[in-house]
Amino acid sequence: MRMRVTVAAVSGALALSALALPAAYAADGGWSYRADVAAALAQHTAGRTGLTATAAPIGDLDVSFSGFRITKVIKVGTTVTASPVVTYKLTHGADVDVTDDMFATGPLIYRGPAEDPENVQGGDEPATCVETSATTATCKGPIDIDPRETDRDLKLFNLQAGTWHGAAVALDFGSEKTAVQFGLGSTLVQRNARLTVDAAPEPVRKGRTLTVTGKLTRADWEDHKYHGYTGQSVKLQFRKKGSSTYTTLKTVRTNSTGGLRTAARATADGYYRFSFAGTRTTPAVNAAGDFVDVK
Repeated sequence: MRMRVTVAAVSGALALSALALPAAYAADGGWSYRADVAAALAQHTAGRTGLTATAAPIGDLDVSFSGFRITKVIKVGTTVTASPVVTYKLTHGADVDVTDDMFATGPLIYRGPAEDPENVQGGDEPATCVETSATTATCKGPIDIDPRETDRDLKLFNLQAGTWHGAAVALDFGSEKTAVQFGLGSTLVQRNARLTVDAAPEPVRKGRTLTVTGKLTRADWEDHKYHGYTGQSVKLQFRKKGSSTYTTLKTVRTNSTGGLRTAARATADGYYRFSFAGTRTTPAVNAAGDFVDVK
């Protein structure tokens, strides 16, 4: 099963096709966790404002969430699903049994305000929880982000790179109660980057000039290709043979196609690389060092 939270903004609120609790069923006759999560979100967000700021549980199920831990950066490329694991603490009332088959919970991340998000992503399956006391449990579940997703409500768009917020949901199909909590944390969902380097000629005589070229590209979530990242500052670095430390020689800027070209004087055997510090939408990346034999 895949949780795919299908949301659409209507009159400033979340609206979905009519989905009833308890558990909805998928087209193949199986239980559809994603449909139930979508229904819970629609039920508890319609007509509300300020949900991101309040970070308080909403719903009739006696649960709350805390300690939401997610990686600081989620790198999403063009073909492979990114699946960072989220852990959080679930606190519940005495009438809630997190071990019951009729109970499910899972983490979410969303882009934009909770009452009208641009996109919501969750996991393929509900989280797993381990009881730590009569009223608390530690839960762990993935966020599965597929860059090849074609459903418009789940498809990633380039402008959605940047800060996303954390949320969690709980569903009790026995009591037909649900709860969702927004504003639990944040992460950066970024367009994955690639960086190359080539230093020539190889080998080279000591004191001669090397030409160092490369290219900085990043994932395009809309056409599923990598394109040059233009106008970015990139450091040229050198690591002498036998050393483990790179030192910066100069800073250069990518051209209109993401290309890099600069010169360096050959002084000793060692490795040249380009290093990009990253931006809010694109992660830091280092090229693999290119070894140059100096005669």
